[in-house]
Amino acid sequence: MASRENSILNRIDWVTIALYLACVVIGWLNIYAAVYNPEQPISIFNFETNSGKQLVFAGFSVLLIIAILVIDYRFWETFAFYIYGFILLLLVGVLVLGADIKGSHSWFRIGPVGFQPAEVAKMATALAIAKYLSTPGTNLAKFKDQFTVAIFMLIPILLILLSRETGQTLVIVGLVLMLYREGLPGIYPSIIIVSATLLILALTVDTLTIAIVLAVIAGMVLFFMPRYERTRKTYVTIGLIYVGCLAVVWATDFFIHNVLAPHQRSRIEVLIDPNSHKRGAGWNVIQSKIAIGSGGVFGKGFLQGTQTKFDFVPEQSTDFIFCTVGEEHGFFGSLVVIGLLIALILRLIFLAERQRIKFARVYGYGVVSIFFFHFLVNIGMTIGLMPVIGIPLPFFSYGGSGLWSFTILLFIFLKLDSQRSLIMSRV
Repeated sequence: MASRENSILNRIDWVTIALYLACVVIGWLNIYAAVYNPEQPISIFNFETNSGKQLVFAGFSVLLIIAILVIDYRFWETFAFYIYGFILLLLVGVLVLGADIKGSHSWFRIGPVGFQPAEVAKMATALAIAKYLSTPGTNLAKFKDQFTVAIFMLIPILLILLSRETGQTLVIVGLVLMLYREGLPGIYPSIIIVSATLLILALTVDTLTIAIVLAVIAGMVLFFMPRYERTRKTYVTIGLIYVGCLAVVWATDFFIHNVLAPHQRSRIEVLIDPNSHKRGAGWNVIQSKIAIGSGGVFGKGFLQGTQTKFDFVPEQSTDFIFCTVGEEHGFFGSLVVIGLLIALILRLIFLAERQRIKFARVYGYGVVSIFFFHFLVNIGMTIGLMPVIGIPLPFFSYGGSGLWSFTILLFIFLKLDSQRSLIMSRV
């Protein structure tokens, strides 16, 4: 029998668990508030409502947590590639056997229960990359290893895109943050930042104007460059960068107008001008901002919201759950929710940095990257700073697949972290 000091209950990080429980409970209360009807009040424990179902999902999460804590921590590293391969098979299977839900063909439907493989694909990809990068001899400074990691990310991204689930693909792209911590050359984040800037410009400024501005910038760089540095190689390099920037702008314009579906294109147009589709794609964002703004400093009070109660805000229990927080609990309530999620992310960064095994550290930063991306995009889209791409707020949004995937993602890392003291004692 394990000694008291070696018990998992004494080694697990209870600060993170406390933050997790706070998020789940507050999320559950807001799910109830989002669908509460004062004219037909229903108990929060009614299993026919979203709040009742979420309670069942939370109960099942407890079973998942117990299973993860019981399983030997070495299981996740040993079988990381097998888990990744199994999830890829599910992503392929959902293309054939999946059900269409809200324009997405990414769900398995078994009676009243739905399961979205894309949710756990993030966890599987993080495990596979952590396993690969922890292999002796791998180095992200080498192009071979960069290419291999890119393949690990691209395969699930392509499969998820085929199922018409755009939001989850962007979350996997967000794992680049993890790679940068593990030694990915700075040129890649620089390329991503420049490309993102050009993408935004391509949405708001015509191509000719951008081309002229880029030409002026290139000319100024050459003008202020010392004469001895103006070699043929320099001119070629600046010319290639200029052409590359124009290619990004042209590709963005072509992609938006010739590849994206109308509803996807409208979401991007709404990001630029929410009033461009007041009765269509812009409705969600406009009503979301009204709901949050109407909460003021202290909010209208629990169960007293009107914008969310009477369905002015679509998807108020899932993607737009933050609207309920803003309307009923105001600025201070919103700060509490944002503070909890930031505290959770910062705590995970602390835990990741103290790991003695590279696999655990890399996976820990994968968890951080996924949570941070969901947090940033979900809250950003409710206040009109991000496009509406339909990804949940971790532990707050309604849904079994989301809650379970975030729980599994988090507690695998907590299990790995719980072994840190034992590993240190054997070093």
